[in-house]
Amino acid sequence: MASNISNAIEQFILSVIGEDESIQLSRNELANYFSVSPSQINYVLETRFNLDKGYIIESRRGGGGYVTVLKIPYSQDETIPLMLKEIEGVNHLTYNKASDMIDRLLREDIISENEATIIKSAISEKALAGPIKTKDIRKNVFKEILVGLMRR
Repeated sequence: MASNISNAIEQFILSVIGEDESIQLSRNELANYFSVSPSQINYVLETRFNLDKGYIIESRRGGGGYVTVLKIPYSQDETIPLMLKEIEGVNHLTYNKASDMIDRLLREDIISENEATIIKSAISEKALAGPIKTKDIRKNVFKEILVGLMRR
């Protein structure tokens, strides 16, 4: 149930932001609208509208519980190198983090739905199963995919 309401909240926010660069939302009004606690709204904002997914959340403390959701401006020339830099800065890459980044590439029309599906399959736990550390391999595989996308 919690996942369904989180999905509904996410879809609502996405529909409100549309093509705009930013929107301002009242945490309390959104919580009332969906009949959930404000912490549920926080959870959706933190997990579905984070940097990996191409968003920045700005909160105004004491400002009535308003938050601003900002889309990070993008271009293929900027997004992929930034992702490569981020990947270089971590010891290993989880599937969830890589999947968020792939979804961002898809949303920004850098890759197609088919390419996203193929990349996710290539870095899945099942594809990388074996006696070696899958998170380290995933990092290297995903890095090479990004480099390949830059060469297109």
